[in-house]
Amino acid sequence: MRKIIILGLVFFTLFNYKTQAQEEPNRAITTATPFLLIAADARAAGLADQGVATSADAFSQQWNPAKYAFIGKQQGVGINYTPYLSNLVDDIFLGGVNYYNRFGQDGRSAVAASFRYFSLGDIEFRQGPNDEPNVQKPNELTLDVSYALQLSPTFSMGIAGRYLRSDLRLQGAGQADASAASSFGVDVAAFYRSEEIAYNSFNGRWRAGLNISNIGPKIKYDDAGQENFIPTTFRLGAGFDFLLDEYNRITPSLEFAKLLVPSPQDFDGDGDIDAEDNAEYQSISSFGAIFSSWGDADGGFSEELQEFTWSLGAEYVYKDVFSFRGGYFNEAEEKGARKFVSLGLGFKYTIVNLDVSYLFNASSVQSPLEGTLRFGLSFNFGEDFYDR
Repeated sequence: MRKIIILGLVFFTLFNYKTQAQEEPNRAITTATPFLLIAADARAAGLADQGVATSADAFSQQWNPAKYAFIGKQQGVGINYTPYLSNLVDDIFLGGVNYYNRFGQDGRSAVAASFRYFSLGDIEFRQGPNDEPNVQKPNELTLDVSYALQLSPTFSMGIAGRYLRSDLRLQGAGQADASAASSFGVDVAAFYRSEEIAYNSFNGRWRAGLNISNIGPKIKYDDAGQENFIPTTFRLGAGFDFLLDEYNRITPSLEFAKLLVPSPQDFDGDGDIDAEDNAEYQSISSFGAIFSSWGDADGGFSEELQEFTWSLGAEYVYKDVFSFRGGYFNEAEEKGARKFVSLGLGFKYTIVNLDVSYLFNASSVQSPLEGTLRFGLSFNFGEDFYDR
């Protein structure tokens, strides 16, 4: 029964933004496949969900595929695992596998692929207490491929294609026509890493990154249902490497993100978001929303600013063997109220990298990831390229 309640909350988030919109003057934006917004890897999670401008690693696919053109090894494989709602259940999780290969003249090109799987556990349905259970396994997944090209010694661009599949409807819940929904998304990304600069007492390097992810059509679960936007997201970040000496490096970084999805709106100005407003909302195209979402909030410019999330993080690396990370993530109260502090550790031994992170909730709204340990394991091998 508890699992069904949890799934009900998920379905409410995916399909019923209108009820929330009627109760709150400033509304949170909801989308289909929201698991795409969860930091899948422990390194990014330890930096408060940052990854668009940090140094390249095996898990760069989610954040900025253009970074693969600057990664330090020729090939690599990464595996990540994130428990979800671990305080309530033990079989809801997000997991993934990543692979990259850097090749070409001077390693200027790179390809990568990744698979992410979000499991909502096993749900049992019975007609009677002694009947054989009908076990349902709702889940969502993505399969990605990307290509990155170094256009200059300091700049690269990348593009990724993504297949999305969302199988959340339950046959045992009166959904005789239950079927999985699918869509696709495209990422367009850029990454900048300056040459090493000599200052008075240390050397340094600037980093910057941009990614517009999940550009693609809406998802529709059945012919009678409404279409749901996928989480098209704009990310922009920057950081600076303080290269204190040959052993010590500190990198503070700042990242902003915004959903390029329409805000729930009172189109007719009657003070209520009703069926007519919902119909007009549904008529907005996913491509058109990329542009209109920058200025469509009913509250004007001040509400548009509330739709940006920001995170501040820092990473300390000693001898490229040990890393300590920390960060803070902030989202406006009216737009979801996600606020948390994160800590992370990284260890490297020959070709193996192990990352862990932990989240401390800092919001009045309980986080489903509060108290969660996330894990990442990667193997990097082959030819060495200049990095860091």
